[in-house]
Amino acid sequence: MAKSSTAKLFFLSSLSSSFRLRYLTTATTRTSLSFTFTCSRNITTRASKSNKNKQKAKVVVTAAAKNSVVVKEKRRTRSDKALDEHAIQSYVGDGGAAAPHIPVMLGEVVDVFSSKPLRSFVDCTVGAAGHSSAIIQAHPELKLYFGMDVDPVAYEKARARIDAILNGDSCHPTSDLKTHTILKNFRHIKSVLSEVDKKLLDTGVDGILMDLGMSSMQVNDPERGFSVLGNGPLDMRMDPQASLRAEDILNSWPDTEVGRILREYGEESNWRSLQNKIVKARLHGGLHTTGEVADLIRNATPGTRGGRQGWIKTATRVFQALRIAVNDELKTLEDSLYSCFDCLAPGGRLAVISFHSLEDRIVKQTFLDIINSNEDGGDEEGRQRIELRKIRNDNGENEPWIKQMIQGYRGAILTKRPITPSEEEERLNRRCRSAKLRVIQKVERE
Repeated sequence: MAKSSTAKLFFLSSLSSSFRLRYLTTATTRTSLSFTFTCSRNITTRASKSNKNKQKAKVVVTAAAKNSVVVKEKRRTRSDKALDEHAIQSYVGDGGAAAPHIPVMLGEVVDVFSSKPLRSFVDCTVGAAGHSSAIIQAHPELKLYFGMDVDPVAYEKARARIDAILNGDSCHPTSDLKTHTILKNFRHIKSVLSEVDKKLLDTGVDGILMDLGMSSMQVNDPERGFSVLGNGPLDMRMDPQASLRAEDILNSWPDTEVGRILREYGEESNWRSLQNKIVKARLHGGLHTTGEVADLIRNATPGTRGGRQGWIKTATRVFQALRIAVNDELKTLEDSLYSCFDCLAPGGRLAVISFHSLEDRIVKQTFLDIINSNEDGGDEEGRQRIELRKIRNDNGENEPWIKQMIQGYRGAILTKRPITPSEEEERLNRRCRSAKLRVIQKVERE
């Protein structure tokens, strides 16, 4: 009997729950089944609640993600100025056979200097004179103009362009406007001004512009060595009179220094692998053309990193790093920002257009250091004056591009967040996508 009962229970245990309910009628079995279904129901309920909580969590995460996107979007002060394509086309320069040179954020730059009379102006990177031409035509009261560039090709084009504007019928500047085009790097701005008039270092100039971008006439010329896609010599010198070339860095500098350049100036994550391949290339004659460097990068870039666009982006970062090292761009920029601010007249403005994060970081930090520096030695009286002296911005309604200001002892940053090109301009000129405009104004004397 015991064996039969055991067999029956074993048989029943293998059946479905509904079948077991029909045959197992003992109190113990009912209690056991009741406990089983209760636990199952509780587990199901908990699982359901868990799923709901997960769904709520997903909703919260999604909402948070959306909010984070919104916050990131707010950090980008995209220009809301309507793009005047006709005006831009009238200032387009000759960029060579491949593409014309289009001045970046032309309308925004003109707005920066439009609120006050502009009697003296310096374009530290005159290029094809697109910005300068617009400034000269927008300010008939302008008495003194300086156009500087270290590139002899840009210098010649700019001088011809400005002369054509002054002698043409398209503008009517005052007859006593004096223009000076100088073939020098903007690090020499103080000496350039003093050579024309030593008093300028005391009185200052009303406006200064620095456009740090590469001009199309430089990128489109393979012989300059700046282009990733065009094959040419490994030069990359802005000043042809300079001695250091990119070829010298790749073939003779210590491998650790080459790696540092790729890492710091190019912000390239694959720098160590590229460093090793560059050093190995020296055993086979070295690298002497941009095409050889591009081939090395293409072969060193994993296929999983975006295909053709992947290696081109890597090559762009490498070329940027080499160009910065050849021309000592970052140190020159930092030193020149201080010099330019010193050359400003009270109430004068310095506008800087940068094109990559390294430049923009230097401009941002240097501007902050300039306005917060206290030449009175940092005593208590000086600190009180820092709080009392502020830039007057009486033209706020007429200058909608000024969203938020940072005020300091020596001046004010008029662009707490940098201004970036409008969507319309980005569609017209893809090369302007990374541009950022920052503006600082010197304190007015009381």
